[in-house]
Amino acid sequence: MHQVYDEMPIGVFDSGVGGLTVMREILKELPEEHILYLGDTARVPYGVRSPETVMKYSLENAKFLMSKGIKLLVVACNTSSAITLGMLREKIDVPVIGVVDPGARAAAAVTEMKRVAVIGTETTIKSGSYERAIKSIDDTIEVTGIACPLFVPLIEEGWLEGDVVNLTAGKYLSAIRSNSVDTLVLGCTHYPMIKNVIESIVHVPLIDSAVETAKEVKNVLELKNIIRKRAGEAARKFFVTDSPEKFILVGERFLDHEISNISKINLGST
Repeated sequence: MHQVYDEMPIGVFDSGVGGLTVMREILKELPEEHILYLGDTARVPYGVRSPETVMKYSLENAKFLMSKGIKLLVVACNTSSAITLGMLREKIDVPVIGVVDPGARAAAAVTEMKRVAVIGTETTIKSGSYERAIKSIDDTIEVTGIACPLFVPLIEEGWLEGDVVNLTAGKYLSAIRSNSVDTLVLGCTHYPMIKNVIESIVHVPLIDSAVETAKEVKNVLELKNIIRKRAGEAARKFFVTDSPEKFILVGERFLDHEISNISKINLGST
């Protein structure tokens, strides 16, 4: 039975390209695994949608990946992780891992002064998802949320270094330098792309939720004894709900890997 599960792929979904940083870290931890990635690019971003709509889209994504025979589902989207994990775990027959809890656990373990900052999109910060997750571990930790709305468009345009991104980051992150925060959570899957810029400004340990999520994926597969053990090339397949061209152009920078096996699919209504 386990041998059958060994060969089944991991499913990863996000509203767009950001979740490819999660996939990149999974590939580093588990290079032998088959992975299917779904980017719901026709309906990106999820952050502006109602919770009901995010639930609907996320379930459609999950069901599509389940139809491909996955052994584990990674919700590589902060908005969807914050809103839909409980529902997906009830409806989906395989382990479901989000990006918020692994990052929160790592932050709670690293902070010594119990002062953590989280940077993310406006929606993620307003949702309070990281703050709730961190305080559920240790309610004495003070959590500061900072929305950084310009980071995503800059990163998707490929502005990963230079004056514009340095000035933008300096403006957003100046508060971190002045209020004794000792740990910073990257609460958006795009932000690892400018990790060096952020580190140069804040000078505190960074928690990369993509890295922490990949570790959790490995732990769960080991616990359930369904890690792929056979030799042979691992398959990478990509699905998008809109034109693949821009996804490939931006996505290859995020993944640091060629994107070739890609299909456009239809999911529900836009």
